[in-house]
Amino acid sequence: MSTTTSEATTSPPPSGSPADAPAAPARRASTTWAGFRVLGVAVRREPWVFALSTVGSVLFAVLTVADAWVLGWSTDHVVVPAFENGEIGASMLWAVVALFVGVALLRAVGIVARRLGAGIMQYRMQAHTRREVTRKYLELPMEWHQRHPTGQLLSNASSDVEAAWAPIAPFPMALGTVVMMVIAVVQMLAADLVLALVGLLVFPAVLVANVVYQRLASPLMTRAQRLRAEVAEVAHESFDGAMVVKTLGREGEETARFATKVEELREVNTRAGRVRAAFDPVLAALPNLGVLVVLAVGVARVQSGATDAGDVVTVAYLLTIVSFPIRAIGWLLGEFPRSVVGYERTRAVLEATGSMPHGAAPAPDGATGAHLTVEGVEYAYDETPVLRGVDFEAAPGHSVAVVGSTASGKSTLTQLLARLMDPDAGTIRIDGVDLRDLAPGELSRVVAVVPQTAFLFDDTVRGNVTLGADVSDDEVWSVLRTAQAEEFVRALPLGLDTPLGERGTSLSGGQRQRLSLARALLRRPRLLVLDDATSAVDPEVEQRILASLRSGAAGDTTLVVVAYRKATIALADEVVHLENGRVVDRGPHADLLARNASYARLVNAYEQPRAAAEEVLG
Repeated sequence: MSTTTSEATTSPPPSGSPADAPAAPARRASTTWAGFRVLGVAVRREPWVFALSTVGSVLFAVLTVADAWVLGWSTDHVVVPAFENGEIGASMLWAVVALFVGVALLRAVGIVARRLGAGIMQYRMQAHTRREVTRKYLELPMEWHQRHPTGQLLSNASSDVEAAWAPIAPFPMALGTVVMMVIAVVQMLAADLVLALVGLLVFPAVLVANVVYQRLASPLMTRAQRLRAEVAEVAHESFDGAMVVKTLGREGEETARFATKVEELREVNTRAGRVRAAFDPVLAALPNLGVLVVLAVGVARVQSGATDAGDVVTVAYLLTIVSFPIRAIGWLLGEFPRSVVGYERTRAVLEATGSMPHGAAPAPDGATGAHLTVEGVEYAYDETPVLRGVDFEAAPGHSVAVVGSTASGKSTLTQLLARLMDPDAGTIRIDGVDLRDLAPGELSRVVAVVPQTAFLFDDTVRGNVTLGADVSDDEVWSVLRTAQAEEFVRALPLGLDTPLGERGTSLSGGQRQRLSLARALLRRPRLLVLDDATSAVDPEVEQRILASLRSGAAGDTTLVVVAYRKATIALADEVVHLENGRVVDRGPHADLLARNASYARLVNAYEQPRAAAEEVLG
């Protein structure tokens, strides 16, 4: 997702990128409201699932409070008469059993509905957000990706998404327990107004505890989410560069680099855990302290004759019921700091600017190669010019070799031809149609790019060439033959069904390049762009590949080749010579050799060391 270091420079992420701090400290006091706004997004997207979960939670809450009524009714109509009369009526006994069983069954239904709805809602929102983030990655131009490490992008699509929607699980339960709390508070007020007001002093205390928790936890959660991305970034780099790490003996240094980030993450998570560990017991203790205060005040009121002992017990019992809703709300509020951070980090991606708009024009069709026109193209990386006023054409079915020294802009040009990014100025047209006017997906029907670094999936040979397209094995063998890959594929243990491993590690670099070329040829592109795509192939095989491209099934394809070898360049109909991002000369290879000393030195430089070696070896 980045260009070669020789042709691009990177800069710190711009404001609003995932690497930036998601929120300023001044906003931390509003974490609770921000958390509810995040949940509001989920509710608006999944209203029916949310309604199911909430109804189940409310049913559970009402029936939990109803247990007290069932117990009281049973005591008044069954237990007390049994003590008075010495017998229990069978009908009343069955009525009590039916009440308890009915309440238990309905409460179980409520639990199932609540948990099922919350789970479906949470996982749907995670899947939806991941799809949104991934689609945005595909829309954003290459320069955006060049400014954002892969580890950050992986974190945005994984841990940040999970963090954002974590409060969905306790949210319906918290809403249901609010109903439970309202019913309990009404009963408390009906029993004894003074004692109820004393007990309700618990709620301001809970509010204060939550504000303190949010202020302490939010910065830690923010730092933890950023460190998760940094850990993923270091791990990705180490795994991706495993060969460099091992061949240069850098295992110890890489382990230490990874351990440093992991230790930072561990420390931040531990500190956040300490804050959470202090917050949860406080929430659990506050209702119990409220019960003690109610009992102390209640005893005084009973002694003064202001209330009955039964009312004191009722208020104290109802206050214990209120403790569960308080804990449930605490679980919800405890998820908010991490949720807000995760949501803001994913929104930073979804709101990123620089997307590449498309037109509505279809890709030009034709039985021959495409007519490529590059006119006045300019491009700069972070205000560093790379291409300056590039002009050239490739006639249908003709081949053009792009030749230039390192950092002359060749790879950047190939990315512009595939519209991985748009030029800052100028136009690139296929059969007269500006690439920016093509509808989404149209360009890939007519243009294929084979990069120097071939990427293969952890799949079979067939899977890597077809990428799931419904084509026959004969077609696969045909493009493998053109790419000079048929021989080694037939020698593999299972032929087309041979698994290649991650990134095709079971193959050589040249073999991977040839499979990558075959993959492009299978799409029958009208314009084929090879960015030094045969650099790992020996010169003899490279000559056969290019000869096959010119005379085989792809013979009518327009070909643009970034090349270094003189024999390869000589096969092109025209050569475009780049220096410092400018086209300094164009024409047939032989003509450029005769009139352009700079070009001659460049193309001969590759052959000179080889000739010297052959002379030494005799």
